[in-house]
Amino acid sequence: MGNIYVAHLVVVVVVFCFLPCLCQGDSDDATTSDVYVVTLRHAPVSHYYGGLRREVNGFKDAAAAPGRTQFKKPRRYGNITKTDKRYGSYISRVHDSLLKKVLNGEKYLKLYSYHYLINGFAVLVTQQQAEKLSRSSEVSNVVLDFSVRTATTHTPQFLGLPQGAWFQDGGFETAGEGVVIGFVDTGIDPTHPSFDDNKYEKPYPVPAHFSGICEVTRDFPSGSCNRKLVGARHFAASAITRGIFNSTQDYASPFDGDGHGTHTASVAAGNHGIPVIVAGHHFGNASGMAPRSHIAVYKALYKSFGGFAADVVAAIDQAAQDGVDIISLSITPNRRPPGVATFFNPIDMALLSAVKQGIFVVQAAGNTGPSPTSMFSFSPWIYTVGAASHDRVYSNSIFLGNNVTIPGVGLAPGTDESKLYKLIHAHHALSNDTTVADDMYVGECQDAYKFNKSLIKGNLLMCSYSIRFVLGLSTIKRASETAKNLSAAGVVFYMDPFVIGFQLNPVPMKMPGIIIASTNDSKVLTQYYNSSLEIDAVSKKIVKFGAVATICGGLKPNYSNVAPKVMYYSARGPDPEDSLPHEADILKPNLLAPGNFIWAAWSSVGTDSVEFLGENFALMSGTSMAAPHVAGLAALIRQKFPNFSPAAIGSALSTTASLYDKSGGPIMAQRSYASPDQNQSPATPFDMGSGFVNASGALNPGLVFDSGKSLKHCNHFASIKILMFQYIKSGMKIQLRLWFKLDNRYDTPL
Repeated sequence: MGNIYVAHLVVVVVVFCFLPCLCQGDSDDATTSDVYVVTLRHAPVSHYYGGLRREVNGFKDAAAAPGRTQFKKPRRYGNITKTDKRYGSYISRVHDSLLKKVLNGEKYLKLYSYHYLINGFAVLVTQQQAEKLSRSSEVSNVVLDFSVRTATTHTPQFLGLPQGAWFQDGGFETAGEGVVIGFVDTGIDPTHPSFDDNKYEKPYPVPAHFSGICEVTRDFPSGSCNRKLVGARHFAASAITRGIFNSTQDYASPFDGDGHGTHTASVAAGNHGIPVIVAGHHFGNASGMAPRSHIAVYKALYKSFGGFAADVVAAIDQAAQDGVDIISLSITPNRRPPGVATFFNPIDMALLSAVKQGIFVVQAAGNTGPSPTSMFSFSPWIYTVGAASHDRVYSNSIFLGNNVTIPGVGLAPGTDESKLYKLIHAHHALSNDTTVADDMYVGECQDAYKFNKSLIKGNLLMCSYSIRFVLGLSTIKRASETAKNLSAAGVVFYMDPFVIGFQLNPVPMKMPGIIIASTNDSKVLTQYYNSSLEIDAVSKKIVKFGAVATICGGLKPNYSNVAPKVMYYSARGPDPEDSLPHEADILKPNLLAPGNFIWAAWSSVGTDSVEFLGENFALMSGTSMAAPHVAGLAALIRQKFPNFSPAAIGSALSTTASLYDKSGGPIMAQRSYASPDQNQSPATPFDMGSGFVNASGALNPGLVFDSGKSLKHCNHFASIKILMFQYIKSGMKIQLRLWFKLDNRYDTPL
């Protein structure tokens, strides 16, 4: 691909100075104890090694040997290594001493001492005690602990990996080898074949730079880790202190009782060629973006309550100390952190130190779109990923006896195409002991004993899809089992008119079935059904069911040229500076990646989606699915260019991104939750960042922007901030466009 031209661009980000401040919660009761994260002014241990200095051709750092990471340590810490526990113990004692001095015999409970990425601790104290800590000259910041949440096969082909990025470096058998990706999520199911280290003839190497451990518990027994899954821990002290941790349901181990963490880990780094079999149907073979890379799991989120910043910071701190190369975060805060700026929350501050240590950090943008300034990944040092569609879609349909075809969803087989089947509404097939008055939800088909089997046998059972399905009180799986137990030929769900604008993911069904997701199309079905009934004038009983139909099936995917497009749920910029919010003048998201309808591994006991309970794979959507795509691609870049800094990796991804869909038209962005495909317009940088990720191009960027970090003491942001850069290569011509803000105007000079 010719020479790689490297430019050295240093962007100095000038930020607010760190003033001691206290971010208070909603409670006014000063005697109530809460968890606070306290950051001290003294630097953490990682800062004593200086910034990472890597030698790359053209980079101004010739002192470092090629491929080597050079650390400069002050003389007084010269005998302390990166993983030495003595300094961590010393920091912990300093924290204990400070607490004793400031609180002077008062009751408190320290949960964590952070020492590697930030110098601070998490402590259970009252509001008054927190105020005392904030007034200490040794304290930089005191923040009330806040909650966080998860942001929730074909995509390697859609991204061109088999013939592109993988092919360039030896195929999937070596893609990502030696690179460790750390996942802060809901854990992992180590028994899944996506994480088996015996999948290939060539054994996995042992990443020498990684020093993490594997917790051993009853749920996560010895042998759970291997050369693929190289580390696993869990963090729950903040949740336990609050009394909301259920060790049985949430698993006090790295084991994934939710499914989300298993899914995201396999998207980025799952083994290649794993058969996707769900509900007895084969949907192809799955692969992670970097199938040969290594996985380290830091569980800090849980099914029943989500997670808390104090636990997440502990997980990030440990991941960096263990030596991960990339951190993938498919999590976001539940709300904008309070305080002087969103950037200064403890999670983002820990990640800033991680980036300084050479770790590339990827985070989901959040599923709070499509409104402007809905972004929940805040900081410029974090690489934020929005969700886009890809070209594979699953569609289903039902053909009615009046020659009308209605579209729907459902990963289900069809009925016999040459035959039409009677439609029987659940309300018209009740047993003698059941009435609608007795059970107002009987139309949802959740209990086979309430229906007349002889009437339904061999016919299509019509069931109502109500808000109870959205809430998880009723399920497609249970209704399908009802239809199967009644020997129905298939099951048809029509949308309750009160379920307006709900976007339904394809759901697996073992028997023929379809869900009509549109309320208008559901009216067409019910009107045809009602008009085809013959009712006795005297008894008012149905004497004939005249409506007939056949289900076409939805197991085979279709492919569209109108992809990618920005999904309606993907959070949008501009980046909020604070909780008011004011704009922070930072481009977010950084990039788009596939996030809609993503097949990936699922925990054997995963309960995040009841429709996939007990399955080995699940089809999920969200920016949670987009972020690990980029984490895996970043692993490929790190493998090919081991000397690239986090900024250089981000540059390679951003400057090669595409602004066009498969048809050659501009990438479109969905603008509303209801009827998103009817409400879309060309995407802007605040919808898609630099564009849609180009996997092959990122491995041959042609031009790389590196950046330095400088935190200055000041009380305002610099008046000029680079918001976006874009690299366009056409033949021998190179055009560089820099988006920046000056006097509230956006310009694009050449």
